[in-house]
Amino acid sequence: MHLRNLLTDAKRDRSARVSGYVAVWMPEELLVLYLEEGEVVTATSSADGQRFAPIAISEAIGRVPTAAEYGSICFHEASDEQVDYMYATQTGQPLALPRELVPGDASALLAYLDGTMHDGALEVIADGAVNYVALDGGRPTRGYFVDPRPGDVGAHLRTLLEGRILAAPPTVRLWGKPAALPHQASPALIQAYRELIGALTARLREAGKTSAAEITEGARRALVLKHPTLERFSPSLPTTKDPVTDAQTLTKAIASWTADILWAACPDDTTPEQLLHDLTVSRRHVFQAAGLFDALPWKVKW
Repeated sequence: MHLRNLLTDAKRDRSARVSGYVAVWMPEELLVLYLEEGEVVTATSSADGQRFAPIAISEAIGRVPTAAEYGSICFHEASDEQVDYMYATQTGQPLALPRELVPGDASALLAYLDGTMHDGALEVIADGAVNYVALDGGRPTRGYFVDPRPGDVGAHLRTLLEGRILAAPPTVRLWGKPAALPHQASPALIQAYRELIGALTARLREAGKTSAAEITEGARRALVLKHPTLERFSPSLPTTKDPVTDAQTLTKAIASWTADILWAACPDDTTPEQLLHDLTVSRRHVFQAAGLFDALPWKVKW
């Protein structure tokens, strides 16, 4: 399976616009790309398959080898709840279970959960396979098992823990209710903002502001503490990796940066409104959807 073909098909073919995840195994890394309606919305990376960290979508896709012999790839359709559990357990911290609770003792585990009336999820890793059980009021209600079977979820959990011989004791972790799967700013939006700042700097230089590049970089550095996302936007480093951030946070950072540049160096023969109009008109709808114009201190007229 070719990852880029898969993602392209998801954009073109309505029937391919499904939610789920793509797992990519390589000798040195495991990548997980999360999809909603065929679009990659976030990604994680792990060097050992156990400890994960968020990674920018563009960086994750860029790391996937084009030659099949360098790794393997699979796509799985999955419910929103399952991918929420997956991402939360890869990037969050589990809740503490009592030390005396033996992970393989299903009866004791179920009794404990019932007594706490916990709402959240149980993660069970058995022989390297990861399973999730939704808990409502401490009771197992829904399960996402590697080996799914019809019937009672609690019974399936009991079988998973006690009903077979495992190479090693299972790992059981307790989680709260996961947040909805976060959406990163898309690579296309990040690139559009990079080009906007580049075009703004070039326009200022054309207008006689010979120090335009220094003004742009100085404004960025002054804002980095408030907007850490701008660390990944240095104009002097065009190969800087994309940030891991959402569209709203990114847009606020770019709006602040743009405003500071224009406050410092807007040419005398134009206005910030007119300059912004000219620079954004070709991508007006992209920037409007991201909320850029609402975040700027000027009203751009169309």
